[in-house]
Amino acid sequence: MNRVHGIAELRERVAAWRRDGQRVALVPTMGNLHAGHVALVVRARELADRVVASVFVNPLQFGPNEDFGSYPRTLDADAQRLQPVGLDILFAPAVSDMYPRGVAGTTVVKVSGLTETLCGLSRPGHFDGVTTVVSKLFHIVQPDVGVFGEKDWQQLQVIRRMVADLDMPIHVEGLPTVREDDGLAMSSRNGYLSAAERALAPALYAALGAAAERIREGERDYPLVETALAETLETAGFRPDYVQVRRAQDLATPTADERELRILAAAWLGRARLIDNVGVSV
Repeated sequence: MNRVHGIAELRERVAAWRRDGQRVALVPTMGNLHAGHVALVVRARELADRVVASVFVNPLQFGPNEDFGSYPRTLDADAQRLQPVGLDILFAPAVSDMYPRGVAGTTVVKVSGLTETLCGLSRPGHFDGVTTVVSKLFHIVQPDVGVFGEKDWQQLQVIRRMVADLDMPIHVEGLPTVREDDGLAMSSRNGYLSAAERALAPALYAALGAAAERIREGERDYPLVETALAETLETAGFRPDYVQVRRAQDLATPTADERELRILAAAWLGRARLIDNVGVSV
């Protein structure tokens, strides 16, 4: 595995792979990696001859009162974690390389519609930062496939829409959420949980599962399902940000005859904002 910091060097290496007719996959991350990220790289290796993973804490997707300054930077540990799984390049650019004219002066890629709801409503501008940095990484690496986790279902759909709308010749692969043994979705921000909060945290996934079962059993009053889910989370000690039942593909409000749904939730537990979702086929 090679660690590369410069954009020009990365492009040279990828160009050599291209000349040999090799297929390339990209796994974008913000670092502080866990087993879920490793699973993305393993899946990328199954889909391509060469794999690049990026580690870049992207200032453009953090709000003014969010944790950009304190977000863990663990590049050496990240490299050690990825070494055994066949990663070819760990790309770790500097902010000044990604945004040479500064964050405020950069061109922004915006996906309208999908980004103004759910996490986008709670974190204005967040998805503009995500789509901008992913677009830049796609242009730098020019992968055949990008691999993303389904834990952030909204982000996955936003990136798929961006790729389709901008005619990028990239397949966006979604990988099912990787979970701890007790069901908690793996997340770099789980480290913010105290021991007591960590013990409570699996209740989020359990509540989502109960809501999904209620729909499978025939409930079609989705606002009622959402209200019950929010109350369950509050009783368990969470501060719900949102709980929503949406159409899976485009996150639209579902009608009673929709077949593929996603139940999505974000909730605070202490200083950690946890997100999770489950799919429901009816």
